[in-house]
Amino acid sequence: MCGLAGLVLANGGGNPAAIREMTSIVRHRGPDDEGIVHFVGLGLDPIVLGGEDTPVDVYASSTPYAPTPSAMPAQLRNSRVSLGHRRLSIIDASASGHQPMCTSDRRYWIVFNGEIYNYIELREDLRKQGYCFESQSDTEVILAAFQAWGTQCLDRFNGMFAMLLFDRSEGKLLAARDRFGIKPLYYWVSPLGELAFASEIKQFTVLPGWAAEINGQRAYDYLAWGLTDHTHETLFSGVFQVRPGTLLEVNVSESPAGQSRSAPGRPLPTSQWYTLTPRPFTGSFEDAAEQFRDIFTQAVCLRLRSDVPVGSCLSGGIDSSSIVCTMERLLAAGGDNGAQRTFSACADVERYDERRFIDEVVRATRVEARYVYPSLQDLFAVLDRISWHQDEPFGSTSIFAQWCVFRLAAESGVTVMLDGQGSDEQLAGYHSFFAPRLTGLLKRREFAQLDAELRAVKQLHGIRGPAALKLIMSMLLPRAIRPLARRVASRTPVSPTWLNAPRLGAAPEDPYARRGAITDSVEALSHAQLTSTNLQMLLHWEDRNSMAHSIEARLPFLDFNLVEFALGLPEEYKLALGMTKRVLREAMRGVLPESIRQRTDKLGFVTPEEVWLREREPRAFESLLKGAISNSAGVLNASLLTKFERIVSGDEPFSFVVWRAISFASWMKTFHVNLQH
Repeated sequence: MCGLAGLVLANGGGNPAAIREMTSIVRHRGPDDEGIVHFVGLGLDPIVLGGEDTPVDVYASSTPYAPTPSAMPAQLRNSRVSLGHRRLSIIDASASGHQPMCTSDRRYWIVFNGEIYNYIELREDLRKQGYCFESQSDTEVILAAFQAWGTQCLDRFNGMFAMLLFDRSEGKLLAARDRFGIKPLYYWVSPLGELAFASEIKQFTVLPGWAAEINGQRAYDYLAWGLTDHTHETLFSGVFQVRPGTLLEVNVSESPAGQSRSAPGRPLPTSQWYTLTPRPFTGSFEDAAEQFRDIFTQAVCLRLRSDVPVGSCLSGGIDSSSIVCTMERLLAAGGDNGAQRTFSACADVERYDERRFIDEVVRATRVEARYVYPSLQDLFAVLDRISWHQDEPFGSTSIFAQWCVFRLAAESGVTVMLDGQGSDEQLAGYHSFFAPRLTGLLKRREFAQLDAELRAVKQLHGIRGPAALKLIMSMLLPRAIRPLARRVASRTPVSPTWLNAPRLGAAPEDPYARRGAITDSVEALSHAQLTSTNLQMLLHWEDRNSMAHSIEARLPFLDFNLVEFALGLPEEYKLALGMTKRVLREAMRGVLPESIRQRTDKLGFVTPEEVWLREREPRAFESLLKGAISNSAGVLNASLLTKFERIVSGDEPFSFVVWRAISFASWMKTFHVNLQH
């Protein structure tokens, strides 16, 4: 797990030395090693440099990418392409794993963030084709795979990745991102025409011409709807992300005209190398559970490949517990007698505390469990720091709970953590799936099954008849009258009174509907959540929280073989009679403690935010909210204080709107964000 940076300089101008600042600002992503390469001309030898964190043995190595300590500024003056890297050493921590890495002929160069879990199998396939390897790293396998198969090598990778790969002979820079966007990759074109790539947005702030301006439409989506990372845009105007499963190529010409294709504020053309496609399944439920268990076990097994300690996040829910219990079996079968280490966030408010479920898993395994109790005082103390690491505002204090878990893991010396992101989206784990499930049954006139489903959601989840009817109506109403229905139902209004959308230059609209998340199909909702709504936010938060503490987070549920298999299952294999994740529950029979396997409530790493706001420190939240309104440049107005008081008094349901406003203000202050002129 690492951090990367790339610069394509316009007309040989700009400041190539800034690549070092771009990598230094994300040292937390890779404190073990650093490296830079400058390409001063397509026919000239590249200048390969190290830095303060580059190990001595890297300089002394015989690899073709071994760096030198420094270079004269005059040597860099004509640099056209620069690549930078920060390394968190996970696989092959030797000097051979250093980046930027190149092929033996020095034609292809790469900076890579992530892991290719099936690199061992790919390496054997490539050896049979005549390729030789000098290291044990997955990065070298990527280079050989690209030589063998071109961009089609991406289809063979089972892993998480963001990469920049430069072909010196052709003068082409390739940028690619993994199927589901587990690893981030951003780009920005400066006013000077300089094209920059980065793992985190903050890396652009050190470049000439940077000015943080707000993207009003995306800010509206976040403030009104709590949605981010659902498009190629970010909350920073002019900063774009390479979307999951896409790649882009930049031609780096020797002529000045060849450098003019990048325009400030405009996205670059990309191509889709991966499209999520369900694998049709026609077998029985029992067959599906058996196959799911096999694929899931293999996914966990692959993600145990590491040369450093591996631990797990454990919330006490079915997802993280499935990972921990499966890990336990795999480690025992492999003869590993050491205790697996788990890390959990707990709460001192009983209804938000999952300690009793966590302890069930601990008793059923040999894990060494560690716990943290996130506090409100700690949250206030580190809020601006979390904002800096997250790059963009975040939707609730649950992100702080996750922050505390990764901080505890880092303090305990664990470098790799397995986590359960992706299960809910593919297995209909959220209550939001009840609406398409019920509506689909109604449309198909499966009235007996609909009646049974209504009884079950009432018994298991407390969703009574009127509430269930609202869910169905929300699917059936024409799009044009949904805003009115939302106001009547006291749900998120398209134009909240406390938000000045015209000040943002934003068009009030429902971004969930635009992204396909309002549907009467369970499969379609899964697809939307996996590709453009829920999951993309969760992955953003997970990456920043883990990397802030120099930890690699691995996500077995996002093995593409598992996702494609789950998405192709009949919906009743995932959700029926009010029971979510049915196929996972059946697959984990005999693996999970029954109290976990049969759980129907859902928390995860949460904080008692409602209790904090309503009971413990309402005036502290009020003070932060007043500051947010004052410092929002007119985006937020005083009616938000009225809403806050109604929430505190219980006259209005609890809402994350208050926290979104507070986080938004912290973000604007941290990055000195201005409204667009």
